[in-house]
Amino acid sequence: MEYLIKQYPLKQGALEIQYIEEFFLDFPRKKSAAEVITRLADRDHQILMAEAPLPDEPGTAVPVSFKVAHELRANENDPKLADLVAQLEDCIQFDGRRVLYQWIGGTRTDWRGQGHFRALTEEQEVWALENGFDEILVKTKNRFYEMRSTLAQLRFDVIRFVPHPLDTGESKVFLRKRLGQHVIDTHRSRRSVVRSGE
Repeated sequence: MEYLIKQYPLKQGALEIQYIEEFFLDFPRKKSAAEVITRLADRDHQILMAEAPLPDEPGTAVPVSFKVAHELRANENDPKLADLVAQLEDCIQFDGRRVLYQWIGGTRTDWRGQGHFRALTEEQEVWALENGFDEILVKTKNRFYEMRSTLAQLRFDVIRFVPHPLDTGESKVFLRKRLGQHVIDTHRSRRSVVRSGE
């Protein structure tokens, strides 16, 4: 199977993300296009979306999975990102290295288990390596068991578990993958990538 992936520029990609998140029930609060643009505007980032044909309309392709990642710096002005760096500075070296943060992403429930997220991840890893990133960082919640399983299959390593005082499911799990040619050599998805214009 060959996966169709679109890479979007910021403004168009932000609108696409705002649209596609409506189909993801896992996210209690959806991201607005303005929020995406504000977060990504002044930093290296990548917006990827996988499309697939509808089962009953093979001629119609729809977005089924997406990933949004951005550079995470040692010195962040955004309070949320500064807190993230502070939580991880003892286990991730930020100075003199480039860290790509997998901010948001997922696959629509009815399309899971078909390899779309793997294809997006592998495309992201190629882009990250080409752009000088040293590793990819992901944060998820303990209750997202499917996502944790997927990340394990994609060889992301757990680097920190932050227990929630009241609800174990809300505990945070931080994972990372160090990049290098050895990562690219393990890729197995066939991908067609289209770079969408603004």
